[in-house]
Amino acid sequence: MSTVYACPLSYSLISLTGKDKLSYLHGQITQDINKLTDDNFLWAGHCNAKGKLWGVFRLFSHLDSYYLAGSKPEVEQSLVELKKYAVFSQVEIQQSEKPLIGLLGDDLTATLEALAINFDYEHSAVDFAGGKALKLADNRVLLMVNEEFSLPDNVTALDDDALWQQAAIAAGEPSLNSDAIGEYVPQMVNLQALGGISFRKGCYTGQETVARMKYLGKNKRAMYIVSGKAEGLLDELELETQMGENWRRAGKLISQSFNQQTQTLMGLVVLPNDNEAGQILRAKHLPQVELSIQALPYSLEDE
Repeated sequence: MSTVYACPLSYSLISLTGKDKLSYLHGQITQDINKLTDDNFLWAGHCNAKGKLWGVFRLFSHLDSYYLAGSKPEVEQSLVELKKYAVFSQVEIQQSEKPLIGLLGDDLTATLEALAINFDYEHSAVDFAGGKALKLADNRVLLMVNEEFSLPDNVTALDDDALWQQAAIAAGEPSLNSDAIGEYVPQMVNLQALGGISFRKGCYTGQETVARMKYLGKNKRAMYIVSGKAEGLLDELELETQMGENWRRAGKLISQSFNQQTQTLMGLVVLPNDNEAGQILRAKHLPQVELSIQALPYSLEDE
């Protein structure tokens, strides 16, 4: 039997309640919220007026609320921006304190059965007695839980979410650190590849820029997975690429995770979209750390 791990997630949550929550949020994010049901979760971006991302979120519903799960910097920024115009709608927006737990393992079947979590083949979210479960992948499930929730005895509890973040990076799931807030349009972090951009919905903040990137082919950047040996997380996020005998600026890590056991650093970085798997980058301020570009698990080709 494969080991199943559980970890407290470093993500934060925004909750939206009130009768205008759908119409209000629909006008703020890149996703068509009419596609949201109790049985799925959706990726969504929240942009400023120039189409630059304040955050990338996992959007889901539970009971009478919508929830946006993202990194702490994303939630901090988006919470402020979402509240700015909420006074004109019947919607309450706040940071939720509900705990988030990640389940990881090659075979989660027995653990999910013990928690009475049953995903149908076509569904990616389900309500259960302990709260809400989102199926990010076959080997990863995100849980939003209540105070009565407890883990099965055969689950190994971890102190942090480094293993989860490494798996999320390997899956090419964008997450913005504080340096990346307001720097990239959604296509630059591959949000379209995750189905997180609706090009058929009505207006939302930043839509003009996002649409122009698609229909005029103006986007020349994409997000890539990088991996290599290191002694820990990088304090300075800038990476360089080699041009002949010289090195020049390539981009900044937007997220990173370090595996203590394997001494491996993994990260996500936005680069010109003509880069190829196997290309070597290095940390500008720690040049002995070399990171190679890994193959993405999805296509960046337009639908």
